Amino acid sequence: MAATDIARQVGEGCRTVPLAGHVGFDSLPDQLVNKSVSQGFCFNILCVGETGLGKSTLMDTLFNTKFEGEPATHTQPGVQLRSNTYDLQESNVGLKLTIVSTVGFGDQINKEDSYKPIMEFIDAQFEAYLQEELKIRRVLHTYHDSRIHACLYFIAPTGHSLKSLDLVTMKKLDSKVNIIPIIAKSDAISKSELTKFKIKITSELVSNGVQIYQFPTDDESVAEINGTMNAHLPFAVIGSTEELKIGNKMMKARQYPWGTVQVENEAHCDFVKLREMLIRINMEDLREQTHSRHYELYRRCKLEEMGFKDTDPDSKPFSLQETYEAKRNEFLGELQKKEEEMRQMFVQRVKEKEAELKEAEKELHEKFDRLKKLHQDEKKKLEDKKKSLDDEVNAFKQRKTAAELLQSQGSQAGGSQTLKRDKEKKK
Repeated sequence: MAATDIARQVGEGCRTVPLAGHVGFDSLPDQLVNKSVSQGFCFNILCVGETGLGKSTLMDTLFNTKFEGEPATHTQPGVQLRSNTYDLQESNVGLKLTIVSTVGFGDQINKEDSYKPIMEFIDAQFEAYLQEELKIRRVLHTYHDSRIHACLYFIAPTGHSLKSLDLVTMKKLDSKVNIIPIIAKSDAISKSELTKFKIKITSELVSNGVQIYQFPTDDESVAEINGTMNAHLPFAVIGSTEELKIGNKMMKARQYPWGTVQVENEAHCDFVKLREMLIRINMEDLREQTHSRHYELYRRCKLEEMGFKDTDPDSKPFSLQETYEAKRNEFLGELQKKEEEMRQMFVQRVKEKEAELKEAEKELHEKFDRLKKLHQDEKKKLEDKKKSLDDEVNAFKQRKTAAELLQSQGSQAGGSQTLKRDKEKKK
């Protein structure tokens, strides 16, 4: 019997039994809290929006601190993602906060591919976590989880409708991250315009099928407030690190010639609502949704691409071990097939090379025979010419010998006549 079948039967056969007295496992939640507090928490925020919408200022205001960062310009050739990690401490709880900002978003003339670097960055964080999970020796308890838990999408306060860039980007990102749309610098438009703008944005998101993050209502302790806050989306926010004295208190506000806008006054903006929903109430749900929904979707698609499945073709449970064995056998079969193909290709190439070499050898032999015959013909011609020259030389020698003989004979005859004349004169 397979181990999965045994585990299933154990789960189905679970019984509830009463306890005769106190055991102590009711302290388990306290143990988990203490362990979590000692380990600390991490939270990663992605700020998407055009340059100049106050993303950095809002982050400073949300966490009541001053994060270091360079101001972005409008001259970026493309969209770049800048990530900064900070260690924050509140009471005895530590938080490793990562803020990722989209530098140059919406500044290009051609904005068609502006969303791609953001998608690639989110997928890269999922892939890094998946690779850590698939390691033989995993250290997930100390691993710095860089997956994006919340995406604050900053909408320009135009008062009319969403830009096509905003719709396309949110549509591409809604299956990868928890999107919380916010209207940045909402003090730039009037209250009536802001109300109409919110309704228009919600209508356009619904009509285009954009799935934004909904605050959970399944927990009774926060169901009422979350349900109320869902109706206020998108939040109209204002950010400011400047503190002004209003009455007898110092408050974060923005001073204008016509008056003062208080950041934490709910009659002026939705900043307090955003802070409550994002940090104080739903931060853990955002982390959980990232892991259980968005990361699981990425993980499932990635493993299916690699050939791993939960069921066989007959829709029966298929364990990871069986999948591994099936993939291993398939890989070995493909490897043997490729090896056989390579071997046949090698044999074929060897045969072709042998044929080429034999043909070349044949051509060389023919060329050698032609040269040999040509050499023999030339040699015969030279021998015939040499014989002819030898004959001529011998004939010349014979004629020369004959001429010398005649000459010597003539000389002897002339000498005898001269002696005869000399004798006759003496007489």
